[in-house]
Amino acid sequence: MTHALGRRFWAFFLGGLLIFPVVALAADPITMAPHPWQIGMQAAHSPVERQIQALNGPVTMIILLISLFVAGLLAYVVWRYDHRKNPVPGTFSHNSTLEAAWTVIPVLILVGIAIPSFRLVYFEDRTHDADMTIKVTGHQWYWQYTYPDAAGLHYDSYVIPDDELKKGQLRHLAVDNPLVLPAGKNIRILTTSADVIHSFFVPSLGVQRYAIPGRTIETWVRIDQPGTYYGECNQICGMNHSMMPIEIHAVSPDDFKAWLAHAKTQFGENGPVRGTLAFASER
Repeated sequence: MTHALGRRFWAFFLGGLLIFPVVALAADPITMAPHPWQIGMQAAHSPVERQIQALNGPVTMIILLISLFVAGLLAYVVWRYDHRKNPVPGTFSHNSTLEAAWTVIPVLILVGIAIPSFRLVYFEDRTHDADMTIKVTGHQWYWQYTYPDAAGLHYDSYVIPDDELKKGQLRHLAVDNPLVLPAGKNIRILTTSADVIHSFFVPSLGVQRYAIPGRTIETWVRIDQPGTYYGECNQICGMNHSMMPIEIHAVSPDDFKAWLAHAKTQFGENGPVRGTLAFASER
């Protein structure tokens, strides 16, 4: 009886340790940004990014195994067929079985990678049941965000200079007017550019689309939970390429409605106003 109670206690205790971080993560807004010495991808917070990481793991393992096999084969050939051990060269030049194998096997590997890759490409391409639409326009060197569903509400988003950073703001990532989006909603993203080619890239959300002058390119995102998600333009677009960060504030649908009403009064005829979106982070 005592042993059974002891086992139950440790089971509940260890289960609580496992569950508590998950509950805490779900309850509090998060911040997704790169960290010093970080290796690997940021944690996934959207369906697209989860599928990207699910594909990345097996493909990385395939690449690793192929690299080890080829390296081992080369080392064996160097050792086995050294000129000191084989002073007389072989006279054979073909092996039909081996030649067929090293042609067919790579083709099968590529087909095995291509099938899930094409599925992922089509999955991240667009959503057919979008709850709202966001238009992202790249400029040298800032972003402009437009809400077509909110009477064309739009504003500009600039990086905060180093000498104006406040405590807690990230250098070269914090902006004056972040993009505010509702969590848990399917959001259509349309990217374009007013000058040169830019790239709208948010790694933890699986968002990566070029912004090309004269074209409108579509993708989508559904953010799992409220928080702050950082990205940047990862297309070299000129002298101030490093000054085009992306800061997304994901809030609850109710908070988004409140922010939208507030933003319409601030980004009306007077245009963008620096610091306006503090309202979203204070709620």
